[in-house]
Amino acid sequence: MASRTKGKTTMEVGVDGVAVVTIINPPVNSLSFDVLDNLKSNYEEALSRNDVKAIVITGAKGKFSGGFDISGFGEVQKGTRKEPKVGYLSIDILTDLFEAARKPSVAAIDGLALGGGLELAMACHARISAPGALLGLPELQLGVIPGFGGTQRLPRLVGLTKALEMILTSKPVKAEEGHTLGLVDAVVPPAELLNAARRWALDIAERRKPWVCSVLKTDKLPPLGEAREILKFAREQTRKQAPNLKHPLMCLEAVEVGIVSGPRAGLEKEAQVGAQVVNLDTTKSLIHVFFSQRGTTKVPGVTDRGLVPRNIKKVAIIGGGLMGSGIATALILSNYTVILKEVNEKFLEAGIGRVKANLQSRVKKGRMSQEKFEKTMSLLKGSLDYESFRDVDMVIEAVIENVSLKQQIFADLEKYCSQHCILASNTSTIDLNKIGERTKSQDRIVGAHFFSPAHVMPLLEIVRTNHTSAQVIVDLLDVGKKIKKTPVVVGNCTGFAVNRMFFPYTQAAMFLVERGTDPYLIDRAISKFGMPMGPFRLCDLVGFGVAIATGTQFIENFPERTNKSLIIPLMQEDKRAGEATRKGFYLYDDKRKAKPDPEIKKYIEKARSLSGVSLDPKLEKLSEKEIIEMTFFPVVNEACRVFAEGIAVKAADLDIAGIMGMGFPPYRGGIMFWADSIGSKYIHSKLDEWSKTYGDFFKPCAFLAERGSKGAPLNAPLEQARSRL
Repeated sequence: MASRTKGKTTMEVGVDGVAVVTIINPPVNSLSFDVLDNLKSNYEEALSRNDVKAIVITGAKGKFSGGFDISGFGEVQKGTRKEPKVGYLSIDILTDLFEAARKPSVAAIDGLALGGGLELAMACHARISAPGALLGLPELQLGVIPGFGGTQRLPRLVGLTKALEMILTSKPVKAEEGHTLGLVDAVVPPAELLNAARRWALDIAERRKPWVCSVLKTDKLPPLGEAREILKFAREQTRKQAPNLKHPLMCLEAVEVGIVSGPRAGLEKEAQVGAQVVNLDTTKSLIHVFFSQRGTTKVPGVTDRGLVPRNIKKVAIIGGGLMGSGIATALILSNYTVILKEVNEKFLEAGIGRVKANLQSRVKKGRMSQEKFEKTMSLLKGSLDYESFRDVDMVIEAVIENVSLKQQIFADLEKYCSQHCILASNTSTIDLNKIGERTKSQDRIVGAHFFSPAHVMPLLEIVRTNHTSAQVIVDLLDVGKKIKKTPVVVGNCTGFAVNRMFFPYTQAAMFLVERGTDPYLIDRAISKFGMPMGPFRLCDLVGFGVAIATGTQFIENFPERTNKSLIIPLMQEDKRAGEATRKGFYLYDDKRKAKPDPEIKKYIEKARSLSGVSLDPKLEKLSEKEIIEMTFFPVVNEACRVFAEGIAVKAADLDIAGIMGMGFPPYRGGIMFWADSIGSKYIHSKLDEWSKTYGDFFKPCAFLAERGSKGAPLNAPLEQARSRL
């Protein structure tokens, strides 16, 4: 056993002869190796005791179990825990000890039974659940497969088609649907859950209820020919939707073996595949993302000081445009009272209309009832002045990117808002020190940078100046958590973390196009790599106006390393502005479907002649690998600068920021993690070579040069971070 125990179980035997085993491992009762060892001991004791007739498994504090504790993989990799033999947990314990036991067991499920938690419940002889509990197998999201028998038992309980849907999408079902599907045997109120499970277990023991081993059931499985067709279709869909991932296909193999050759062979295949997937690069990346995402809320010197978040109840938002209305939507969905301020009645009406439309789309999709819609909308009030700001706990300014306008707003806020009120700006590029120049409230000024659409995108960049108090950061981290965002705390600079890291992304693509690379080939290569879309399709989506405005900020602030292209300005002259005008780098039909436009060539040629750039035969015939390197290595270079300047606390925060804010593929682990998988030495040598041929846009920064010369990892902590945090 590891020196520090992680979780435990308790066992109590009642006068009715039922042994109740409780999993205790807060916050979600995950199944660590220690918990599983304890469970095994409890079972062996219960089976050997004459006063025990049946067993009930439950979880402490209203949660059954959130699944296997994946930090266990880390214990095995570090050598602090001996790796169990293949199939030990799924076959020796769950199947041969628990499921084949001569005393029945019932799972009493409350809150959630996910991953290994649901697999443990499926190895019991019945499942009783409280209403609303979530049941699912989300393992594929982590790069692993259901490894405690889930690939065999779920298809036998709910049918093959539904099981594949649940496994491949990682989406859980609620207890009520689980009951309809046959995954749950009864749904009872929480107060009656334990007693109902005890009675059910005794009824099985006394043969009043059927004694069912899920793994042996066959009534829900389709005939072999039909099953093969279903699996073939699932494989085709998986290859189409996740072409760069192997583990979903390996998971389908385990399901198929169980159906074709029987459950025992299926369990053995599942165990074998489970041991193989943990060594895949994509799995290592996804596990890194899992832990890094949970680590963004740990900020040295801020979250380790024992500060308690203040209770933020009422928030005012200035500006009801796309961003302001999106932020308002996110807040009212999490029960915050919101005041939306605009300059006139017309704009205010439009802002409130946008929030309404955001919520109505949820009602249409069946994700919100009409009653909940009305209750949520009632939390939003409109305003044309600052009078109602006197009792707000936080203000978020979300007006256009205009320095003097923002300065005026912050000076006004100081007059009307209470002294404890947090003054936040949603600016995406402007220095916060400039915004707060005319105020005396430097310690409560902070950036709350949402990404568009704000009620959908999962990232919140919390931007801290040298003056922002730790209390304000703690408060904003708490708000971020409550509105279901992943908050990343970053320092104050042009573009902060995400936009700063990724400004070379589009600029590198423009650089290549001006010298002969096909823009559509670049977009294809980058989509294939795993980005939601390529840089040219992205320019069309955000609109050329936004692209120029943000690009200009970087050209002004980092003139020595930016690539200024005339392609977009020339297209703007011809009234092309991107998707909104149905003409950008692509042409758009009524359904917003994009198709390449042969006319683009003339703008590229004109930009080339005006800039005095000539075609480069090498760049005209780049491979996909070279396109990825020439587009993303400058991003890695800028990310290194951001890290070295102390804009981010740790490299993993930049990984999460790039994934959540720009859609960098999570199965590549984030920009810094991906760079380390390639090696700092190689990246440095390529950038160095290109900078000698093409200029300073590609010049490696000092941090990358230093790490590259030693072949040292980029994500290793800085010896002396000149932290802006």
